[in-house]
Amino acid sequence: AVQRTAGAVAVGPVLQGLNKPVNDLSRGALVDDIVNTITITAIQAQSE
Repeated sequence: AVQRTAGAVAVGPVLQGLNKPVNDLSRGALVDDIVNTITITAIQAQSE
C-alpha cells in the first residue's frame, strides 16, 4: 500500500541463504511486481 501511495518501487522479500533461489509474492501483486521478482530470481539462479 505504501509503495502505491508514494509512487515508489518496492521489491521483496528477497530470500537469501537457501540452496536454490526462492522469492515470495503477495496475493495482491501486480504484473510489474511479478516481472520484477522473476527477473531477480533469474539473476540469482544465474549466479549459482
